[in-house]
Order: sequence, then structure tokens, then C-alpha cells
Amino acid sequence: MKEYIKSLRQIVGTMPIILTGASVIVENRQGEILLIQRSDTKSWGYPGGSVEINEVVEEAAKRELFEETGLTANSLELFGVFSGKELYFVFPHGDEVSIVDIVYLCNDYTGEARADFQESDKVNFFALESLPNNISPPYLGFLSDSYVMLVFSQYFIIFAIVLTFALSPTYIRGDGRAFAL
Repeated sequence: MKEYIKSLRQIVGTMPIILTGASVIVENRQGEILLIQRSDTKSWGYPGGSVEINEVVEEAAKRELFEETGLTANSLELFGVFSGKELYFVFPHGDEVSIVDIVYLCNDYTGEARADFQESDKVNFFALESLPNNISPPYLGFLSDSYVMLVFSQYFIIFAIVLTFALSPTYIRGDGRAFAL
């Protein structure tokens, strides 16, 4: 845990706190997503962690990605902000958190993925159809087949629309009316 959370825990103990998280779903050129095996729970999830006081969330996401995997994000795209009972978690040592997770997508990165052996024991890219079974509870809903397909389907939909218009003999005029060549 980071310094702010450590300080807060000295005051409140293990009682539930709201934790602002910054996470990154990394996709490689083969369409696989990067997951880390957490050192504390031995379960898998995407890289991420808590945002420090006065830290810009996107910078926190980049920092967490680098700390946990050795990868440097050259650019990030906001995917969404997630919260709710699905993101309530009790760590093995008893700390309770209700996570508000700001999740980014990244397919523009440099470096070689490696574990840091403090927060992550393993770092691997997985094909969407072969994700590991032991997904960390806060990520279960997000890394389900439907969620993963939702995450990456936006790219395929945009590509399909562009390809359809590129191959179609029908075009849209500036006034919104279609015409054919």
C-alpha cells in the first residue's frame, strides 16, 4: 500500500475506506491482455493501485503500470469509472476497501513485461479466450467474457464502420444525405 493509505490505516485500522484506484488494461499486438498475479492473494487482475494525494489519476495509472510490470504507457485512453458492491474487497490481512476504479486502455507502450515480486509475482499476456481461472474478486465482473468483449469490441466496431464506408459505393454528403457513385 502507498504512504497515504498506510497513514490512513494507522487511524482507522481495518475498517472499510473508499479507495480511489487507477488501473490499466494493456493490449498487445496479438490482441492479448496483460494480467498480473498479485503477490498477496495469488490471484490475477490488471495492473493498478491507489491514487496518492494530489496525484493526477492518469499519472497514477502510468506509475502503477510501470511499478507492477516494467512497462511504460506512451498513451492511455479512458475506458471508464467503476464502483459499487462488486468492488468491495477484504485483503488477506483484513483491510476492507470500497474501490472506485478509473480504468484506462493502453496499446501504446514500451518495455518488457516483468514481475516486480513485491506487488506482482507473475506478469503474462492472455488471449481473451484463455484467461486464468483465479481472477481477483474485484475484477471478476470486469474480466468476464462479456466485459472483455465489450472492452475490445469498440475497436472492432470502429474498424468495421470505416471498412464498410471505404468499400461501399454509397457515401454521405455534408448535408447528411447519401449518394452513390
